[in-house]
Amino acid sequence: MKRDAFPNLHPDNSKIALVEGDSTFTYSEVDRRANLFASGLLSDTSDLNEERIAFFLPASINYVTVMHGVWRAGGIAVPLNVASAVMELEHYLSCASVTRLIANPESHETLAPLCHKLEIRLLSVDEVMATTAAELPHVSEDRRAMMLFTSGTTNKPKGVVSTHKTIKAQITTLIEAWAWSREDVIPLFLPLHHIHGIVNILSCGLWAGATVHLFAKFDIPRITEQVASGTYNVFMAVPTIYVKLIQYFDNIGQEQVRSICDGFNAMRLNISGSAACPVKLFNQWQELTGQVLLERYGMTEIGMGISNPYAGERRAGCVGQPLPGVQVQLFDENDSPITAEETPGEIRIQGNNVFLEYWDNPKATGESFKDGWFCTGDVAVLEDDYYRIMGRSSVDIIKSGGYKLSALEIEGVLLTHEAIAEVAVIGVADDTWGEAVTAFVALKPASSLDYEQLKNWCEGKMSSYKIPKALKFVEALPRNAMGKVTKPALHELL
Repeated sequence: MKRDAFPNLHPDNSKIALVEGDSTFTYSEVDRRANLFASGLLSDTSDLNEERIAFFLPASINYVTVMHGVWRAGGIAVPLNVASAVMELEHYLSCASVTRLIANPESHETLAPLCHKLEIRLLSVDEVMATTAAELPHVSEDRRAMMLFTSGTTNKPKGVVSTHKTIKAQITTLIEAWAWSREDVIPLFLPLHHIHGIVNILSCGLWAGATVHLFAKFDIPRITEQVASGTYNVFMAVPTIYVKLIQYFDNIGQEQVRSICDGFNAMRLNISGSAACPVKLFNQWQELTGQVLLERYGMTEIGMGISNPYAGERRAGCVGQPLPGVQVQLFDENDSPITAEETPGEIRIQGNNVFLEYWDNPKATGESFKDGWFCTGDVAVLEDDYYRIMGRSSVDIIKSGGYKLSALEIEGVLLTHEAIAEVAVIGVADDTWGEAVTAFVALKPASSLDYEQLKNWCEGKMSSYKIPKALKFVEALPRNAMGKVTKPALHELL
């Protein structure tokens, strides 16, 4: 099978590509389905010419069929969050000017009124699938391929458009950096409207000839059973998943825990990403499983840009070094490059991995680039050649008493308190401090804590100017689908 411009499937036709429940699909079967779906999309046309085709599907053979079918027919794939509210879907569909929406039949009743309102054709995979394959168009690598929406933690979600060249670069840099091979077997349970699941797991796996096990959600009993049996040799998750696994261990027998931890220990790689991995969690996971988590840094607009090494030192609290083919530079507030180590600056990125544009938003696109560098909005420091993320300049950098403080650093310390289950730190406008460090805390069951106790505990663990000036209690922190805390919602609580 020849590789075209778009991200393609490994040419090993007889190898198992996907496992979904009790069903397995070879690369040949996935390839055939993608071609038939592309043919059905084209119908009597020769090229979709970047028509936006959205799909509302969980991790499944249908999802892979649609994504690769859209690419092969020359369309732009718009994967949607299956947990989205109707109002959110309306924004995505109207923003992207979607013409067709693919969903499983059981979702049609919910989606039909919205599709009628927006004049979008609502279809199932079977309705589109052709019976015979048609001639498919040649798709150049500069064509638009996919539109993902930003998480919307700081503003209204924007459509991030990547070309086939962009996605190919994002995939191939990770295959090289993380030593992907056809021997790899990995579970995929992360949301498939996000770069982590789409590129890091699914697309890298299919490009390398690996086997990907598809789960519509994170099924802890089933997945840990397969971990214990040695099914997987690679595991990628967000920090919240690792926390849930550790909590799960507290509720099962020690023999079962040991079996699961041995299963993790035998893997070649465990990765954490999409949110900062607290040092406490990094150390806990290593103590339990022997696995040193590989933390990396990326975002919707760039795929992955920085990573701890596959072979080499992986540092807790750091995201590592630039990936192959990716240029990284820190800049100060005057747009001057920072050359000194341990001086905070905004991360800016160059490379083929960088997205093309924000859909139908030239103003936002223009503002996100300076002198050819994509401005991430994330602040980091370089410490002995390793980058450490301080947080997003807009929500995680607190300017208090003349200091620039990292909310992520303060959160990492507070998480080691025995009464604290989860915590988020924000800066709140204050006449004295400029911004007052404020901690939102969810306590562990049967635990108690007041401000004076926390303040006394913090002494000696962090500089006095970093100690929270206020403590607020919540049942649980507001999070988006990828487990990231939505800090604007905390401001709203105040």
